[in-house]
Amino acid sequence: MIHEKWQSNQTIKKVKCVHTDAKKYIVNRALTVGKTYEVKNETEEFLFIIDNTNKVGGYYKEYFEETNAK
Repeated sequence: MIHEKWQSNQTIKKVKCVHTDAKKYIVNRALTVGKTYEVKNETEEFLFIIDNTNKVGGYYKEYFEETNAK
């Protein structure tokens, strides 16, 4: 199960949360607007990041913008 090792994987890139206005799910408990997060894995639709719970969570890309920080 590859997802069990994501937290210790190398960071792919960093992204900044730009909003938490979710249509279907509550994300403002795990994301903070303006905070930068480490991306551990990425698909076409989702980013898997270490969120405010210090665990890897999958979120739609629409909540983030890429930063230049590594």
